[in-house]
This record gives sequence, C-alpha cells and structure tokens, in this order.
Amino acid sequence: MAERKYEFRKRLEEVHKPNRRDLDRKPKQDEVAIAEGWQIVISESSGPLVRNVAQDLQDYLLVSMRISVLLRLVSNVEEAAVSGERVIVLAAAEELPELGKELEKPRSYRLVASPDRILICGKDERGVGQGSYYLEDLMNLSEAPYIAEQDISREPLFSPRMVHSGWGLDRYPDSHLNAMAHSGIDAILVMIKDADKTTEGYQDFNYLVDRAELYGIDVYMYSYLVSGKHPSEPDAEQYYDGTYGKVFKACPRLKGVILVGESCEFPSKDPNTTGKLRLDWNIDEPQTKPSPGWWPCYDYPEWLTLIKKVIHKHNQGADIVFWTYNWGWAPKEDRLRLIEALPEGITLQCTFEMFEQTKRDGVTNVGVDYTASFAGPGAYFSSEAEAAKKRNIKLYTMSNTGGLTWDIGVIPYEPIPYQWAKRHAALLKAQEDWGLSGLMESHHFGWWPSFVSDLTKWTYWSPSPPAEATFQAVAQRDFSSEAAPLVLKAWQLWSEGITNYIATNEDQYGPFRVGPSYPLVFCRSVKMPAAWHAMFGSDIIETNYKPIEGPRQSLGVSRVDVEIKHLERMASLWEQGNESLEQALLLTPARKQCEGQLLLGMNRFILHAVRTTLHVKQFWKLKQRLFNEPDPARAEAVLVEMEQLLADEIANAEATIPLVEADSRLGWEPSMEYMTDAEHLYWKIAHTRSVLESEFADYRKSLALTQI
Repeated sequence: MAERKYEFRKRLEEVHKPNRRDLDRKPKQDEVAIAEGWQIVISESSGPLVRNVAQDLQDYLLVSMRISVLLRLVSNVEEAAVSGERVIVLAAAEELPELGKELEKPRSYRLVASPDRILICGKDERGVGQGSYYLEDLMNLSEAPYIAEQDISREPLFSPRMVHSGWGLDRYPDSHLNAMAHSGIDAILVMIKDADKTTEGYQDFNYLVDRAELYGIDVYMYSYLVSGKHPSEPDAEQYYDGTYGKVFKACPRLKGVILVGESCEFPSKDPNTTGKLRLDWNIDEPQTKPSPGWWPCYDYPEWLTLIKKVIHKHNQGADIVFWTYNWGWAPKEDRLRLIEALPEGITLQCTFEMFEQTKRDGVTNVGVDYTASFAGPGAYFSSEAEAAKKRNIKLYTMSNTGGLTWDIGVIPYEPIPYQWAKRHAALLKAQEDWGLSGLMESHHFGWWPSFVSDLTKWTYWSPSPPAEATFQAVAQRDFSSEAAPLVLKAWQLWSEGITNYIATNEDQYGPFRVGPSYPLVFCRSVKMPAAWHAMFGSDIIETNYKPIEGPRQSLGVSRVDVEIKHLERMASLWEQGNESLEQALLLTPARKQCEGQLLLGMNRFILHAVRTTLHVKQFWKLKQRLFNEPDPARAEAVLVEMEQLLADEIANAEATIPLVEADSRLGWEPSMEYMTDAEHLYWKIAHTRSVLESEFADYRKSLALTQI
C-alpha cells in the first residue's frame, strides 16, 4: 500500500516491533523462560530514568513477546535480587553493591540469568537501561522470551556516540530518543543559532535536555553561531559572551559544543586566508585564498581559548569539540602545527575517511566527502590522530556508522554490513593505536534504526560475538534460518558493490544526492523545486552536471570513463544482491515480510540511483561531443544517441515512482526535505521530455542552417 508523505514517522514510533515471537519456539533445557506471572522489580526510590526503563521493558514484553508482566516497586531491591522468584530486577550498583562491585565504566552493566530470576545491575542508571536493552536484544535474537543462563558483564567501547535526528531536522520525539537509547547512542546534536533557536526556529533546549535524560542521552550543540570578531579585539570577550556564553547560560546542561570551520569561522588574521567570513566576501572580487573556515588558521587556538572561557563560566565541564573537517586537504605540516598549538581541555574531532587519494585504472580520485566506499582510516585522520595522542588530546571522529553517508543522499541507511564491519574494525584499531574515544555517527542526513545499527551496537560493546556470528544471527532473526544464506549473499554483494562507488563532488552534489529525480540538463539551466520550509532544499544540489576539478585529483575528462566502468560494476553487483534478497523473501514468514519488502524496495531505489548517475555521465560525454561537432550529419548521430539515453532515463525514473510511493522515507532527507518523491520524479520526467521536444528541436534548427 502507498504511504503518504512523512508516514515513515509512524514506523519510527514503533521502538518495539510487534509480534517478534515465534510461537512454535520452545525453551531449551539451559534457557530461562520468562512467562506470565513474572514481575519486573525496581526500587521505590528509583529515579525517572530507571522507572522509564522498567516501563519500557514491560511494554517490550507485551508488544514484541506477547507477555503481560507486573511492574512492582519494592523497598528493598537487594532482597528481591537474592530471594525473589520469577522476577527481573533492575537496579544500579549502589543498590546492588555486591553484584556491581566490579563495574567500572559509566553505562556498563552486569546481567545474571538463572531459572528463577534475571538480575540487571548497572554501574549507573544509564547502565541499567543498557542492560535492559541487552536483554531485549537477546530475546529478539531468540525470537522468544527465552535467554540462556548466564552471568556476563559488558561495557561500552565508545562515548559519546552522537547522532542527528532521522525524524526531522533537530526534532527528537520521545520514541526516536528511545530507539536511539536502545541502539547504544548516548548523545544527540542540535544545530543552534542562538539560545532556544535552531536552524528551523524556536525550540526549548532545557525541555529537550530533560526529555533526553529520561533515555540516558546527552545533548550537544552543533554551532551555527556567527563569529564576527577576532578574539584579539578589545570587546571580543563581551561579544562572545553574548553568543556562546548566552546559549550556555540559558541552557547550562548542554553536554558540549561542536565547532566546525564552515559553520563557525571567524575573521582570522592568517595570511593564507581571505580574512573574511565566507558570507561577507564580495562575489565580484576574485577569491584566490580560502575563507578562514577552510584553513587551519594559526589563530584558531586564540579563538578556542576565548570560546572555552565564556562557555565554562556556565558549564565548567562542557566538552569543547574542535572538528577539522574543512581543511583535511591542506598540507600536513599546517594541520599538525595547529593541533600542536591547541589549548588544554579541547577535544579534537577528525573525519575518518575523507580526503584520501586513491588510484584506479591510472587515474587519481579523492574522497571529497563522507563515503562508505573506503573503510578508512584516511591519511588525514591518521596524521591528526597521531598528533593528538602525542599531546594527550581527547580524540573523536566523524565515523558515519549511524549507517549513512553522502553516497546516496535520500535513503535511510546503506545496507552494506560487510563494508561497515571493516570500518568498525578500523575504528577499534584507532582506539587501540591513538586512543579514539568518541564518535559522531551521522550528520544532518540523520540516524535510522535498522539491522545495520543493530550490528554496529553489537560491535561497540565488549564482550560481543564475532561479526560473522552476529551477521548470521541477525539475518536469521529478520528473515528465517532457511533464508539467512541468501540474505548474507545479498549483504556481501551490496558490500562489494559500494567499493566500486567513487566519491566525487559532482556526483555527491549531483545525481547521487537525490537519485532518479536528478535532471539531465542540456542547454537551459534548471533548479529543482524544493519545500518552502527546508533548511537547504535544492541549494545543495548542482544540476548543471560537469566534473569539478581539483589539484589533488585527475582531470574530469580522464576520470569519467573510469567512474562509468566502476558504476557499471556496482550496478551489476547491486542487481545480483536484489535477486538474492528476492529469493530469500520466498523463504521468509509472513510476519517478517514487511521489513523485508522495505529493504528490497530501498535497494531497488539504490540501483535506479546508480543508473541515473551512469546516464548523467554518459549524457555529459555526449554533450561534449555534440558541442564540439560542426558537421550537421555527425551531430545528428550524436543527438540520436542522446535521445535514446534520455528515453532510458525516463523509463528509469518511471520505474522509481512505485518505490517512493510505497516507502515515504525514500527520496527524503532532513535538511532537503522531499527531493525524490513522486512529484519530483514527474517533474524530472516532464523536464526530460521538454529537452527532447523543445531544446533538441531548436538545436536541430540551428544545425540545419549550416551546410558542409
């Protein structure tokens, strides 16, 4: 059935998937079986978070496992843990000191399951929550309210794990926060322009912090504040006290702030830059130097010292995170000189895979923005991580392991678990080598709960089973034991397919940003329609497709054929993966079909996006031939090729329409809003027909005026 726009949000509200239970499944001899008559027990002195967790577990057992259990408050939770029967006891270490005495890390927990009781003891209240969610994970894999008898202590490997909202830009309903907490995420990001002001307008930040705390989640400010003064100016402290200081005074419980060049540049005095903010530059004046937000300016440490000072007036422990995203391309010596000069108490964040030069078939490409095609780490990250370790600076990375990058801009996640596993392993190695401790896992394209986020969660806790064992278990959970081999084959094919993706600016700001709604422009420029309320809308889409040149990569005319070759390989692998999933769905029970069909629809959409990008590149090549061909007869032959290509792309767009009508999340991204819904696809088809019927006709008239 077709979904209305934004109806995907109803699916996001289902934190506990209904009817996960396999009613034919019987408990094994060594399994604890939760049944009617069991109780969830917490202390009557428990705080709001633990009470929320207990009610959540009660709801899970009812919705997912079809069991109704009583939730009970007791005065002595330790007594219930020792002698209670048919109870699930949830408590922090201070209430169960013997059980929790060896827990060290915040959010860590111990789970003890015996025939008569299940005990979950957290190092703190957030640990209680994570232990309860782990119990849910075990039952989900079991597909029944049964878990093996065990005594296990587990701890998180990364904190914070920060994400943006996948529900809507800077919007965090309770259900979305709850899903994040279940996935092990412990921090959210809000794009802030002023106190209680986001990029979309008013929001009560203190209320958001209150609600996030109920799920064990912190709130970070992603700064969009204007920094109009150099820190050396006499009134600079007063100025920044009225911006950063104002926000933290109004909401002192914000966990920290993310500072990235393009969003919070200041008028640096570094002679390598323009010395002006990007938006203050006179567009009529040639710009031969980068804006300060795109260069590792020598005076960033002075600026950071002042920002830290005004923020710490109101929150002494606020995490000041300095992100070097914008100048990873700059010379190594300039970047490292800045890190060596950073003030004490600043956290450094570096993007994990960007700016890496790779060679394919004799040409050089550069990873210009977030991509999962390269697992990482890149040389830029490695160099800065090593410098951070030497200085004993706390290190975070933008990892994108929320499940999505800019590879394809309007899907909820990239279903490439074997490639994600390579990144997971690389991140764990970076923790071992350089002390990597925190992750930003998505940007404004947001976070979506999926089997990929489940696999990520398993990786980011210790101990956990090997990745291959987790893949097998999750494939069986979501499909069936009979279907699992075919599902794993599909995952492997898609994971191999993404390695053939070559990240370029022209593609990631072009056809791969929006997929099959992307227009093929001939002579007349066109702007894609966008929602009035979108933060960016179509402003981050370049429709006049052409290779974007840069000194660190080969010329576009050299790159394009290599890119076409690899995208054709990607399309073939994706199609094979889709066929394998189709076969798997024939072996999947009815209660799991909905999720399986959504996965298949998304992967069909991805294949159409790859085909659009191929058509766009081929169209660009034909335009170069046509515009440089004076002979009317030869030009006509090129036009005929172009007509066939446009006809193929119309068919590709038409085939995409049922997919976006069936799944309202496809074609949407929080900062752009809908860009590839049915309306945009119809618009693209109409535009393509106008090229065929009007622009080509005019071109032929001009050709007829020439005789050779």
